[in-house]
Amino acid sequence: MSELPPNGNDDQPDPLDSFDEIIAEETHRDPDLAVIEAGSRTLRTQGGPPQADVPARPQDPEVDRALREVEGELATRWGETKLEPSVSRIAALMDVLGEPQRSYPSIHITGTNGKTSTARMIEALLGAFDLRTGRYTSPHVQSITERISLDGAPISAERFVETYQDIKPYVEMVDARQEHRLSFFEVLTGMAYAAFADAPVDVAVVEVGMGGSWDATNVIDGDVAVVTPIDLDHTDRLGSTPAEIATEKAGIVKRDATVIMAQQPVDAAQVLLKKAVEVDATVAREGLEFGVVSRQVAVGGQLMTLRGLGGEYTEVYIPLHGAHQAHNAAVALAAVEAFFGVGAQRAEPLDVETVRKAFASVASPGRLEVVRRSPTVVLDAAHNPAGARATAEAVGEAFQFSRLIGVVGASGDKNVRGLLEAFEPIFAEVVVTQNSSHRAMDADELAAIAVEVFGEDRVQVEPRLPDALEAAITLAEEEGEFAGGGVLVTGSVITVGEARLLLGKG
Repeated sequence: MSELPPNGNDDQPDPLDSFDEIIAEETHRDPDLAVIEAGSRTLRTQGGPPQADVPARPQDPEVDRALREVEGELATRWGETKLEPSVSRIAALMDVLGEPQRSYPSIHITGTNGKTSTARMIEALLGAFDLRTGRYTSPHVQSITERISLDGAPISAERFVETYQDIKPYVEMVDARQEHRLSFFEVLTGMAYAAFADAPVDVAVVEVGMGGSWDATNVIDGDVAVVTPIDLDHTDRLGSTPAEIATEKAGIVKRDATVIMAQQPVDAAQVLLKKAVEVDATVAREGLEFGVVSRQVAVGGQLMTLRGLGGEYTEVYIPLHGAHQAHNAAVALAAVEAFFGVGAQRAEPLDVETVRKAFASVASPGRLEVVRRSPTVVLDAAHNPAGARATAEAVGEAFQFSRLIGVVGASGDKNVRGLLEAFEPIFAEVVVTQNSSHRAMDADELAAIAVEVFGEDRVQVEPRLPDALEAAITLAEEEGEFAGGGVLVTGSVITVGEARLLLGKG
């Protein structure tokens, strides 16, 4: 059973009660600085902590129509999985836009797993210290507008459309001069950098799309470069070993920057440290200069003591599950300390009460997110073996499921066998399915691999995601209402986003 407390609002209807009606309808996902001096521009358009949810479709028909038109135009461009290893096109766009990415300092984040959660934590910490933030992350869970956030909240659909229309003439100008048009991701990156300059923000928190050196985001010079754990993913583009992948990701490390390095495989760490020496960057390493001192499971999350660059921060609560999220928190804290000069220009730590408040406000949709009870349904966007292992460990720690049913829909270009093998010990049965993306692995093909991993008796095939959810919940309910059966939906961010919609979130 979930340790998350109930919503505490008995007067409001629970959308999850209408689950049967929700899954009866097919749902389609849309395509795909230094420290600011006193008196600086810190006009905050929205107060309070980051929003826990992701935006729904606009209710205004005209706004929804305009957003769909923009989504349609973006969909005609190269998708995020079709790349040319070059920043020439995005650099040309920045040039004609007047270099908006130079108008604010930035924290740049790369790595294999944990980038988005770490970005959200960094954003929350900076916001708690009264800095206006811009955050750029990918991919999105449900709405394309999630990718560009101001002050902890996705920009509105109206602002997203306006930003696209503002830069569209410049995009077309660059398209006409280049061998290949700007890609989907390159245009979105340009939109984010322009939106941050227009806001204006005090600091941008930017997650790479893939790799580092030739990623479209890498036209910024991050004051702080963050490297979350590196593992094998996108091996066809980044390399077949952690060291080769680290070589690409080290490209975000700029001269005189500070590098915040999560625990890494030895060969990856060597590559990152060598790059830091080459560009005279300062390095802080998890487990040496900072780290997790202790952690314990708490209601709805965990309580931690973190060692930062300036000292220890005790009794820090974060409403996220898993040891991996505690390590993400340590990395995020060190990144923000480095941004403020802790450990370099100043010795004293950040205000602990502000740090506690910030971490307590963090939300990361689609990362061990509980979206239904009786039986409990959890969503997690793990899509590679390393992420799956972390999720499996966290599920065992944070939940007391007597019988866990998996719903898995994966992309065809991933290490699906490794993913399934990581989940095999915790899944009593698995329902394999597929999402609406053109990248989705065919359910029957996925089932063939699942049978080899789980055995035929533990595998059920439901090509339609609504049917897969219904089948998994039925299997979990066989344990009885109070027996502790549960469902974990995983395998892809897209699968999680579509399941989230079907289950009444967003």
